[in-house]
Amino acid sequence: MGEITFLPKQKVLDFPITALRFEDQIQTIMKWAIARESRTVCVANVHMLMEAHWNPEFASVLRNADVVTPDGMPLVWMMRRMGAHSQDRVAGMDILQGLCQLSQIQNVSVFFLGSQTEILSRMRKRLEQEFPQLKIAAMEPLPFRPLTENEDTELINKINSSGAGLVFVSLGCPKQENWMAQHKGKIQAVMLGMGGVFPVYAGIHKRAPRIVRELGFEWFYRWIQEPRRLWSRYIKTIPPFIWLATKQLISSGRVAEAFVDGTGD
Repeated sequence: MGEITFLPKQKVLDFPITALRFEDQIQTIMKWAIARESRTVCVANVHMLMEAHWNPEFASVLRNADVVTPDGMPLVWMMRRMGAHSQDRVAGMDILQGLCQLSQIQNVSVFFLGSQTEILSRMRKRLEQEFPQLKIAAMEPLPFRPLTENEDTELINKINSSGAGLVFVSLGCPKQENWMAQHKGKIQAVMLGMGGVFPVYAGIHKRAPRIVRELGFEWFYRWIQEPRRLWSRYIKTIPPFIWLATKQLISSGRVAEAFVDGTGD
C-alpha cells in the first residue's frame, strides 16, 4: 500500500502545499492508514504558514510533512492563481468526517489525542451517532506540561498496540505539528494535526455556514466567537501574509488578489 511516493505540490509563500483535490487526499491518507505507515499530515492555514515563515525549525517540520492540506481559503486561492486550477479546500472538519466515514467501511480504528476530557466525551457521543461502525481505539487527553520520557514511551506503546491506523492530534499549532514530527517513525499510524476541529465537532464552537466558508470569511465567523484569543493572531498574521502573497504573485507574473485568513488553529 506504500506505492504513492510522490504527491504533486504547489508552493505558497515558499511552502509546498499538496495539490490534490479533497477526495484524492483523503484516499491517499486512507491507503497509508490501512498499511499503518508512519506519516504526518498538516492542515494548513494562514496562521500556520506565517509561523513557518518566522520560524526556520517549524518551516522544516512543514516541508517534511507527507501531506500539507490547504485548509484556509486564501491558500486555495493562491494555489489556483499559481496553476493548480482545480484545487478545492481540504479543511480539518471535512478531513475528520471523511476519514471517519472511510474508516468504518475499511475497518480502520482511530485514536484521538489531546484536547480535554469534556471535549473528547462530547466528540465520542457525536461520533457514535454519525459513524456507528467506527472503531475508536482510544481518546486520550494530554497534560499541558511536556511528557516525561517514560510517559512518552508509554503513550507510543499504547497507540501502536491499539492497532489504530489514524491518530487525530489536537494540541494547537505549532505544538501538534512539532509533536507529530518528533514521533514520525515511532508511531505506526498516520498522524493528523487537527487544531481547533475538536471543540467545533464537540459543539463547543460553531462552524461557519458553507457560504461563509466558501467566501473565505470563516476567519471572521471564528473571531466573533473568540475575539480575545484571535484578535492578536489576525493582526499579526493577515497583513504580512497579504504582503508576501502579493509579492509571490507579482514575481511569478500573476495578478494579485486580496486575501483574508481561513480556519484551523
